[in-house]
Amino acid sequence: MIDFRTHPDRYRHWRLSVDGRVGHLALDVDEDGGLGPYELKLNSYDLGVDIELYDAVQRLRFEHPEVGAVLIESLKDRVFCAGANISMLAQSTHALKVNFCKFTNETRNGIEDASTFSGQRYVAAINGTAAGGGYELALACDHIILIDDGSASVALPEVPLLAVLPGTGGLTRLVDKRGVRRDLADVLCTTEEGVKGTRAMDWGLVDELAPGSRFDDVVAARLEHIAAESDRPGTGPGVVLEELERTITEDAVVYPWLRVELDRGQRIARLVIEGPADPPPTDGDAAVELGTGFWPLAMTRALDDALLHLRVNELELGTLVFTTTGDRQLMAAHDAFLTEHAHHWLVREIILYIKRTLKRVDVTSRSTIALVEPGSCFTGFLADLALATDRAYMVEGTFSESDHPAPTLTLTEMNLGALPMGNGLSRLSTRFWGNQEDLEAAVALAGVPLDAAAAEEAGLVTFALDEIDWEDEIRIVLEERASFSPDSLTGMEANLRFAGPETMETKIFGRLSAWQNWVFHRSNASGEDGALRRYGTGMRPDFDRERV
Repeated sequence: MIDFRTHPDRYRHWRLSVDGRVGHLALDVDEDGGLGPYELKLNSYDLGVDIELYDAVQRLRFEHPEVGAVLIESLKDRVFCAGANISMLAQSTHALKVNFCKFTNETRNGIEDASTFSGQRYVAAINGTAAGGGYELALACDHIILIDDGSASVALPEVPLLAVLPGTGGLTRLVDKRGVRRDLADVLCTTEEGVKGTRAMDWGLVDELAPGSRFDDVVAARLEHIAAESDRPGTGPGVVLEELERTITEDAVVYPWLRVELDRGQRIARLVIEGPADPPPTDGDAAVELGTGFWPLAMTRALDDALLHLRVNELELGTLVFTTTGDRQLMAAHDAFLTEHAHHWLVREIILYIKRTLKRVDVTSRSTIALVEPGSCFTGFLADLALATDRAYMVEGTFSESDHPAPTLTLTEMNLGALPMGNGLSRLSTRFWGNQEDLEAAVALAGVPLDAAAAEEAGLVTFALDEIDWEDEIRIVLEERASFSPDSLTGMEANLRFAGPETMETKIFGRLSAWQNWVFHRSNASGEDGALRRYGTGMRPDFDRERV
């Protein structure tokens, strides 16, 4: 089993430190510390390296409100990062390769999210070779400084060397984020040795050059300048991300505020979210005192880990069913608290974390269904979870043998733009793309608890069902989903989820990842005579030359 929980005390590959307003993330990969039987040479990485990076990025955001700039650097001499480990890719199953690429993309998107929205901007200091995923890591940063020593270079050599694509957004970030001309990007991506010095600067591949004698001084000056521009508080305290409680049994994964029930026979995972039990605190500083016990943060941490666990460790559970339980008034109060105190650094971080976790739902390759049942609390940002699913079913009235009240679904200000999808739109705007009148009608209902009939009429749930039909209808839809091809469902769902404009993020997940998924299946990359398996053997790959 792959565990996404870790702590700086257990890091094997990263060194996390803080010096005043500057955080330092130094990459020093343990060659023998991979998740499989391969050596992680030249600061190459596998999923385990990136799990540590994700944890460090989260800790910098929550534990260090004083940090306004973060440096990503290497402790290896003349090597920044060689990218994803080739032996790891060659040995991995197709599913692990795809989930590895998805997680690395989400982590780098999270770095950009911190730079854009959290006042915590990232700087990459490239002290040598930055190849493949190593350069892609730098591309996720806000500013790239390259040492000008005649040998340091940036490269995306996947096409000529490995017969695959840069798997972590490199192609998209070159042309969309950095505005590199497509012909120059083409040269870079088909040149094994990469681009150095002045040419890298002229082409827009890096932001700054510094000679070796002044490299450290230039980096320090840039970090000081960037940190001074941050709106984050200059002092703490932060919220220490304590070890996430989790119990795994044969048929369940249990966290505080979340229970994941595993039905292997029907290939279903039911995620039962428990709403808050107490009123929200008085202000943002009081939320800091609650730390990881503050319900929105505690619940989101659990949901985040559960999604990652299911993706990698439970491949045959093809349908995720989301339900909620709890007091609707308490849920509404917590939702209102987040909106009212969104200017506070911690509350802002929690809202951004909810946004990123809901995006995980959007790009998770599983069917997703919400069941709005008696006693549920799909209000505010939990209503966004229902809107994120492929289908939502709601009970009309209550169950005859239930003490719970009839369910309602309530939109709030949180649903109107605070939690955008990868396409830059709220889930409401995406749901009603091209139907402005329906969108305006739904927005007008914010703050109104909607029963099943009203929610269905407003287009906020797929079907409203009475008690007589509920059990049979839900059973049929779940059995039907389990009978379809997982491949066709994945393709269908990914195409339907992102209506509206295309962004750099949707290109990475909807276009680049789809092509990489296909490329990983092809013999030219992953076959016995393919480039991934023959890399480093001295034998050239044997390609099928047909273009398809």
